[in-house]
Amino acid sequence: MIDKIKQLREQTGISIAECKKALEKAGGDMDKAMEVLRERSRELVDKKSGAETKEGIIESYIHSNSRIGALIELSCQTDFVARNQDFRALAKDLAMQVAAIEVKSVEDLLAQPFIKDPSKIVQDLISENIAKLGENIKINRFSRFSL
Repeated sequence: MIDKIKQLREQTGISIAECKKALEKAGGDMDKAMEVLRERSRELVDKKSGAETKEGIIESYIHSNSRIGALIELSCQTDFVARNQDFRALAKDLAMQVAAIEVKSVEDLLAQPFIKDPSKIVQDLISENIAKLGENIKINRFSRFSL
């Protein structure tokens, strides 16, 4: 059971306690446990969606040719999460997304396929991080620059 909990934790980034609960609910079946975690994540995202986001970071990305760049303001609920490496990596990925594909609004950005994994959209990526970090996360604004 411990190995399965570790495997779920590595695959999802969700807490060990939540992984254990999901495995118990699924009777030890990994596929069912993943579905339980997905459902729990959706519930958490819905619950957190109204929470105020006063903290966050501004992240930049400059493409290797130095002719395209982006800035993004990503917000969360606490400065603790704003300093978290997973949150910072999310901000970097989102800045890269903005640099890679020209979009006009946050809504358009959220609906785009994620460049690192086209099987999910940007909103899915943010939702996964809300579930992992336990806080509401929002893209406030972004800007793309190109020569």
